[in-house]
Amino acid sequence: MIKVENLTRTFGPKVAVNNISFSLERGEILGFLGPNGAGKSTTMRMITGFFPPSSGRISVGGHDVVEAPIQAKRLMGYLPENAPSYTDMTVWQFLNFTGELRGLQGAGRKAAVAKVIDTCFLGGVVHQSVDTLSKGYRHRLCFAQSIIHNPDVLIMDEPTDGLDPNQKHEVRNLIRTMGETKAIIFSTHILEEVEAVCTRAIIIDRGSIVASGTPAELKARSEGAGVVSLRVTGQALDVVRGKLEALPAVKRAAVVGPDASAVALRVYPRNKGHNGELLMAVSDLVTREHWRVEDLHAEEGRLDEVFRTITLPDTRSEVR
Repeated sequence: MIKVENLTRTFGPKVAVNNISFSLERGEILGFLGPNGAGKSTTMRMITGFFPPSSGRISVGGHDVVEAPIQAKRLMGYLPENAPSYTDMTVWQFLNFTGELRGLQGAGRKAAVAKVIDTCFLGGVVHQSVDTLSKGYRHRLCFAQSIIHNPDVLIMDEPTDGLDPNQKHEVRNLIRTMGETKAIIFSTHILEEVEAVCTRAIIIDRGSIVASGTPAELKARSEGAGVVSLRVTGQALDVVRGKLEALPAVKRAAVVGPDASAVALRVYPRNKGHNGELLMAVSDLVTREHWRVEDLHAEEGRLDEVFRTITLPDTRSEVR
């Protein structure tokens, strides 16, 4: 549904987006992550045709965004940053207007407006003017206009920005549901949204893609991924740590804080990528030694740790 090839955008001497490529199929939800100024919004604006690329090619549904912009844009819904709208219109007027812009007519437009009012929980403010709405309701309104024509592709820039926790939950559920039949790209600074909603994520930094994969694949790059947490009672620390570090799968075992009632350790794998091997080795040791275990589990890793490591200036070249 979306194909981006060698996309570059410059503003004078500044390279905002630097030769990036990726594709997205129907049924995928792609999270776009990166620090402020990384090039996320610029990339999304080029995909929607708001900015022309300096070089490279973008196609949406098989239509080149530059050469066939009308055909490409018909397939897209776009929620821009800051949720712009016409403040002198009522909610109903604005949605009716955007439905008309999208080519909806008569009963079809009326039904589409009613549906997005219900979907985006706007029924209580439908006759209010936009300038009287809270930031959260304005965001819902702009979200509604982006889906009023039931597009195949959704591009959303910070879709939950300014929403309270309940509203964020509603929007995430909407995105997850729509992602079953559409191709969706959304940018966010909220890493938990990526884990909760996305099938895939791209981390972009200083205009370049520095990491790409499923949330699970990205978390597996964390230093803590696959580390085994173990808590044992009735044993001496030196004995437990010595036997753990004698295992071929173990790199080291680190004590977790002072604890008079138990031995608590984090066991690090010798080989990243063989995390199941470490957990099995520790479990077998616990069984052989008949240790009384209060806790034994493998840690998943943290997406925020991966994000920080990848986008730090002194580590970026190593990760790429």
